[in-house]
Amino acid sequence: MATPGLDGLATQRVLNDNGGIPIQFLSLSRSHVMESAAKYSVNSHMIENLLSWVTSGEIAIPEIQRPFVWDATKVRDLMDSLYKGYPVGYIIAWKNPNVRLKDGSLSQGKKVLIDGQQRITALTAALLGRSVVNSDYRPVNIRIAFHPIEQKFEVLNPAIEKDVHWLTDIAPIVTGEQSLIRLVKQYCQTNSEVDEELVERSVENLRQILKKQVGLIDLSDDLDIETVTEVFIRINSKGVVLSQADFAMSKIAANERYQGHVIRKCIDYFCHMAIAPEFHLQLKEVDPAFTKTPYFAKMAWLKDENDDLYDPDYSDLLRVAFTTEFERGRLSDLVSLLSGRNFETRTFDDAIAEDSFKRLDASIMNFMSETNFKRFVMIVRSAGLIASSMIRSQNALNFAYIVYLKLRSLKVPPARIERAVRRWLVLSLLTGRYSGSPEARFDTDIRNIAVGRFEKYLDDVEKADLSDAFWNASIIQALSTSANYNQIFNLFLAAQVRGGDKGFLSRDISVADLIVYKGDIHHIFPKEYLKARQVKKAEYNQSANYVYAQSEINIKIGARAPRTYFAEIKKQCEAREAVYGGIDSIDDLRANLRDNCIPDTVLDMADGDYPRFLEDRRILMAAKIRNYYKGL
Repeated sequence: MATPGLDGLATQRVLNDNGGIPIQFLSLSRSHVMESAAKYSVNSHMIENLLSWVTSGEIAIPEIQRPFVWDATKVRDLMDSLYKGYPVGYIIAWKNPNVRLKDGSLSQGKKVLIDGQQRITALTAALLGRSVVNSDYRPVNIRIAFHPIEQKFEVLNPAIEKDVHWLTDIAPIVTGEQSLIRLVKQYCQTNSEVDEELVERSVENLRQILKKQVGLIDLSDDLDIETVTEVFIRINSKGVVLSQADFAMSKIAANERYQGHVIRKCIDYFCHMAIAPEFHLQLKEVDPAFTKTPYFAKMAWLKDENDDLYDPDYSDLLRVAFTTEFERGRLSDLVSLLSGRNFETRTFDDAIAEDSFKRLDASIMNFMSETNFKRFVMIVRSAGLIASSMIRSQNALNFAYIVYLKLRSLKVPPARIERAVRRWLVLSLLTGRYSGSPEARFDTDIRNIAVGRFEKYLDDVEKADLSDAFWNASIIQALSTSANYNQIFNLFLAAQVRGGDKGFLSRDISVADLIVYKGDIHHIFPKEYLKARQVKKAEYNQSANYVYAQSEINIKIGARAPRTYFAEIKKQCEAREAVYGGIDSIDDLRANLRDNCIPDTVLDMADGDYPRFLEDRRILMAAKIRNYYKGL
């Protein structure tokens, strides 16, 4: 994609938010800046100016309420780089558009920081003494100590705090709260052996950190997300991509007029509590104001929830809520709507922003509903998908929840919703529907649900994507892989779970039990047996060679040839004395082989029959998956 004003960039090496890892930044000529003036500008600003803009709210830091991901030593390294005059990278801000208010006046848009949050947060922590939020969402202080003789920085610790050669907190020194003359005098009185002029120079240089320059790339409000993303990638040599969910979350957090900062907290807190239910108690302590909001009441059920089948992150929650409510699949549209964009007039209207926030807010509450969430998870489980490891596509799971929420809003009867959600989820997993360009797929699929013809649409998609050729060839080919976490193999397991099948050579223990309670993935033709016959890893680890089995059965089989251990199992059935599992009749043995799609011929297969065994079993597995899908 061609990006305006980004041709012919020169590069230099600087430090980025990864704490001293070099990245590339833009170095533009005067003519280049003039040519690109309408799209972005590049200027250097003193750190004290940047901090004053953050304090006044002119620059909004959307990450300020989220956990600070830097280690304290990176804050120390940033201070050291500034003190020594090393470059510390560019900050990128994207201006929110000016929106027209109801009285006809224009509201000036804030600048939203989209790159540099960690550096700015580190600066406010070390130089202004502000607390940051740790991984438990608790406020903590990061105090940086300075040694004026050795001119080095360290994170404050008990040993340094007791060492009189260290100044224990640079914040009051840099901001001028502490008198330079008095500080130097007291330090030299305590450390009589030091050179007073050296101490004075060092402390004065420390105070000059606020005068150091940082580059600010100011992006115009009319740039689209794709262009902004391209700018970010060009600057970051590690190729880190800002997701559209990141942009949307930034827009949400920056709009305090419509409680965007609270909505942002709600999204973060829900996702955190979904994986850490104990956070419910911590939240009462770390953010008591939030616990008085309707959002907290809506998510409180998570405190007793330990199911990890669907643990959405903020991107998942935002995507599901947006697509369900706005019937659009591209989060770039949400960014525009939250900014108040009128797609017809190409202007920005506060009424559109207000309406968009209200609708998004309602949809997020709908997402978090205990009834909706638990019923959806129950439907997923009813498809035999009982563990998160069985679902290799989070986007397939996300869109299945969209199907559930949308059909429920359309008053579709519950039984029809359940069937539709199961089939759509499994179809998506079978075909990898959302593995390529998920947003384009989301956009197409939601529009077909919205017009109230989803069941007809599902039928059309099945005819197109699940033809006889798919079942008789494509799915069999998909099972020709050396990975037991193959999605098609996982759907085979789901078919076994839904059918109540027993584990390999088990009489009473089900496949479902083995999945939940960590049974063994067993090689029907044992791995060591095949390795001894020079079979390559890609061959002996074929999906068609895998079954779930009890550990004791797996251990008992060891490296024996199938013909050998099956001969012993047949003797076990004749003698009615269980050695391998609990099966004690030939009829039960053959039934167990059918449940696990193992051809009867395995009972007498010789060493060279392994390739034929794989071919025969793939056909049986594919047929089982097809019957499973038809029965959903």
